[in-house]
Amino acid sequence: MKRSRSPLAIRAAALAGGGLLASALPAAAAMPPYPAVTAARLAKAESDPGWLMFRRDYSGQAYAPFTAINPANVAKLTTVWSYNDGLKPGYEAAPIVNGRYMFVTTPMDHLRAFDALTGKLLWKYDRVFPPTATKTVCCDVVNRGVAVAGSLVYMATLDNHVLAFQATTGKIVWDTTLKPPGVGYALTVAPLVVDGKVIVGESGGEYGARGFIAALDAKTGAISWKRFTIPAPNQPGGDTWPKGAYKHGGGGAWLTGTYDPATKTLFWGVGNPGPWLATMRPGRNLYTDSVLALDPATGALKWYYQFTPHDTWDYDGTNESILADVTWKGHAYKAIVHADRNGYFYAIDRTTGKLIYARPFVHSLSIKSVTAAAGTLTNDAVRPTLTKGIFTCPSFLGGKNWWPMSVDPATGMAYVPTLHACMTMKGAPVSYLRGLPFLGESFQVVPQPGAKGWGSLQAIDLSTGKRVWQYQTKAPWNSGVLTTASGLVFSGRADGHLMAFDAKTGKVLWESPQLASGIVSQPSTFEIAGKQYVALWAGWGGASPIWGGVMANDPSIKNIPRGGHLYVFGLGK
Repeated sequence: MKRSRSPLAIRAAALAGGGLLASALPAAAAMPPYPAVTAARLAKAESDPGWLMFRRDYSGQAYAPFTAINPANVAKLTTVWSYNDGLKPGYEAAPIVNGRYMFVTTPMDHLRAFDALTGKLLWKYDRVFPPTATKTVCCDVVNRGVAVAGSLVYMATLDNHVLAFQATTGKIVWDTTLKPPGVGYALTVAPLVVDGKVIVGESGGEYGARGFIAALDAKTGAISWKRFTIPAPNQPGGDTWPKGAYKHGGGGAWLTGTYDPATKTLFWGVGNPGPWLATMRPGRNLYTDSVLALDPATGALKWYYQFTPHDTWDYDGTNESILADVTWKGHAYKAIVHADRNGYFYAIDRTTGKLIYARPFVHSLSIKSVTAAAGTLTNDAVRPTLTKGIFTCPSFLGGKNWWPMSVDPATGMAYVPTLHACMTMKGAPVSYLRGLPFLGESFQVVPQPGAKGWGSLQAIDLSTGKRVWQYQTKAPWNSGVLTTASGLVFSGRADGHLMAFDAKTGKVLWESPQLASGIVSQPSTFEIAGKQYVALWAGWGGASPIWGGVMANDPSIKNIPRGGHLYVFGLGK
């Protein structure tokens, strides 16, 4: 691992294909001073008028205390400004807003800075990297956004760099390399800043990478700590792997975690083991398909919870673990809640790591039961081998993939973007070769028997784990979710409509006109001078059209227009 910070080193890297210097655009009306993003503001991000993190604040609830847009006037939402970007891969980033400044990334690691009020483009940065950088990217060449702290903006890149930019000019302040490009690793994660550290997690579970989470000094880019998600033989959990398997064991950590300032605990999800075919790696395969509770100062492990031991279905564990207060059977818990790809909705005591409850939220055949005493019991009858093909639910895309859910503390509900799909799967011979897929299984996404469509948005009562309402669609539901104190739920459909629902009943209160493309991104909301806005990318892509099998070839999905378009909505007159 290396670090380069000097202007000459940065310019040399740009000329060598490592990146382009950010370009300022012609001067326009003067912007107000950039508000410093202090540690105190980050700690209170839930009440900030901006949107300072990927899922708004450290809890990950994607809940804003705004009421200016409400059920009585949401039908008056109209486009205030928009920006046509035009790249064809998926747009998955959440617009980050601080004061009048908006920062948003695109596929292929382009970064744009706007005046959030007018849409004026302030500066831009277009990453340039060698073709090898995208060779070992699993599920589209996406970027999920930036982090902000102090006067800097932080972005991770597909060629395994983390960069810090001056927020007002786009000037690169530091550039740290975590891995060379094209060797099985990539960064698609939106960084998280905690106590002066920029925290990121690597991807690569499909290419035989050994996943890790790293923390960098926010001011200098120096690496503070690095924690592998797959333990070595002499480390706790190392005996859950066959000899030598840890070196290529997967365990990508590619989705932004959450943080509890009260206990100074970082919660970060870990992905699938490698290869996919479990018969090649007997054991529980820690810490794959798990959430890790870490000390953000050192990376030390406090506790873990494994959602799917000895995974053979690519069920990951990377989905967000959201901080929430849960009352279960008369007892109040400080919890994390998590809708896993294995089809179960979990509530876990975030101080101890003990299971509170787990309930299925989609049709699940791979999991037999989840209990506090026994953990997750998987179904051996639907485990594929080299000679046995199987049918199971959910598919490897999960009952829910990375698309973030939201929690509304007023209703006590989670709002979960849901996929109703199953799969066929069979083992296939595979050997590890650096830079090549390391799967060991063939697979096909197929419809869930009896399902009315591929997707839905559903509300789950946190006190029971049971569904309260559901809005179903023919196409998959691949958008993140936003809730507000006015009782609204916002999320986007694959066919290109942003929707607003009544949080208690699921009644559709508004849908946008047809947008330029389908939606797979996380919407955000912010206030400027007392006026509330909602922002999101439309830009169909991501895993579903690449890996979606029968679903991806459904004409209503296959023909969704491509190309990124950023929309900011506000109340009309």
